[in-house]
Amino acid sequence: MSDVRNLLIRGSEKVIGHYRMLLASARNESERELYRARIEREQRLLDSLQHGLVDRSAA
Repeated sequence: MSDVRNLLIRGSEKVIGHYRMLLASARNESERELYRARIEREQRLLDSLQHGLVDRSAA
C-alpha cells in the first residue's frame, strides 16, 4: 500500500472518530442524523481506499 493511501486511510479513520465523538454529544436528533450521515459517507470513502479505489474526489 502506498504512503499516500496509508495517509488517507489514517485521516479517514480519524475523521470517523471525531464524528463519533460529536455524535455521542449531539444535542438533538437532527444533529445525530447529520453526524450519522457524515460517518456513513466517510466510511464508504475509507472502504474504497482500503479496497484500492483511491479517488477521494467523490466526497
